[in-house]
Amino acid sequence: MRCHAINTATDHARFAIQQNVGIAVNGGFPCGSGHPLVCPRCRYGCASRSCLADNPRMQADESCCRLPPGSRGLPLLGESLEFFARSPSLELLPFLKQRLERYGPIFRTNIIAQDMIVSLDQELNNLVFQQEERLFQCWYPNSFMRVFGADSIITTFGSSHRHVRNLVLRLFGPENLRRAMLQEMQKTAQASLLSWLDRPSIEVKEEVSSMIIFSIIAKKLISYDSSASNGKLWKQFDAFLQGLLAFPIYLPGTAFYECMQGRKNVMRMLRELLDERKKKTAHQLESIDFFDALIDELKQEKPAVSENVALDLVFLLLFASFETTSSGITAILRFLTDNPMALEELTEEHDRILKRKADPNSQITWEEYKSMKFTSHALRLANIAPVVFRKARQDVHIKGYTIPKGSKIMLSPSNIHMNPTDIAEPAGGGSKDFMAFGGGVLLCVGADFAKLQMAIFLHCLMGSDKGRINGAFSWASIS
Repeated sequence: MRCHAINTATDHARFAIQQNVGIAVNGGFPCGSGHPLVCPRCRYGCASRSCLADNPRMQADESCCRLPPGSRGLPLLGESLEFFARSPSLELLPFLKQRLERYGPIFRTNIIAQDMIVSLDQELNNLVFQQEERLFQCWYPNSFMRVFGADSIITTFGSSHRHVRNLVLRLFGPENLRRAMLQEMQKTAQASLLSWLDRPSIEVKEEVSSMIIFSIIAKKLISYDSSASNGKLWKQFDAFLQGLLAFPIYLPGTAFYECMQGRKNVMRMLRELLDERKKKTAHQLESIDFFDALIDELKQEKPAVSENVALDLVFLLLFASFETTSSGITAILRFLTDNPMALEELTEEHDRILKRKADPNSQITWEEYKSMKFTSHALRLANIAPVVFRKARQDVHIKGYTIPKGSKIMLSPSNIHMNPTDIAEPAGGGSKDFMAFGGGVLLCVGADFAKLQMAIFLHCLMGSDKGRINGAFSWASIS
């Protein structure tokens, strides 16, 4: 790596190597931001001796130009078959676990004909999220975009992303959650748990997803009436989910084909609903939901979103409520039953909340929810975003490796979240490093909703003598 001559000492002072992680940082300016920068004299994160030789504070790592270790796998297929192999385990994916043991937390692979750098490393994951839209940008494989839609919010950025995000926060923002959804969540969770008592066994994920999507989210988004639809929406999303992480071969009989058919059917239903709503006037609507808010936006003289963006957004919100939160609750219950110390601490926390109440049967308050410190820590096991994709906008050096400009990156927080030594760690510990909802400017817009929903469900479950995980709802009766 050669660098152009540096004319002034100021250029040297602007770029230092942070020795503990090996990335270029702002070490010469008083702001002390620590944000990784790229040397203007060489297009690298500047770990070159020729750029830094005049500054005794700066040292270069000769190994910084190495690509991470790894394998591109088979021709054409790469390592896709291993990545998409099904695993019933709630632990780290076998594909990731095997390569973590072989190469370490940063390695190269090839999936779906795409060379990628995979990160299970806490510091690199944090760096990517902190430098969103600067050193890194959002990117997803073509097969993912076919599933979620080319106009999905997950690929928008800048002012467009902010506008769509603000629309969603009208429903999922903390103020609306506190004012309009907290009590409804508790009533729904209590009713669902009571309905489980007389049943010999429970498929938790299915029951919870049905509770969330039909009793709460679908009503808020599109005023959906599950009793009148015979579960059609649930069936379509179930088919969609089965092929979400399947090998992307679009042929009848394959999981990916069924996934795309599920999306097609849901989008057709949403399109018909949109056309029907657009014909109605405001006084003809029985109630105002999120879909109506989107239609009002579309009627603006210069709408910030198109119909396709609006439909893809509703589809994504329905899917997220159907799959991620229910998977999170299922994972939490399983890990808690396998960890008695964590279960005991969680139980004590909810007992303290109940004992402080003048009326044990009163509804939970926002302040009581915010006091659930250990519960908040336990939610990291949910792994709402098991993998996140990004693309490097510049060459970046970290931990002795180079991530070249244009590299596709797959981040997985699972290795951090599922560290068994940290499961019972109090929330005041390393919880800032847990990224169950992604991070940065593209942090999951439904993060507050998901955390509240899971916390309230756990409170209802733990707060009833009939509902203890190690009591009536033992793991023998919860699958």
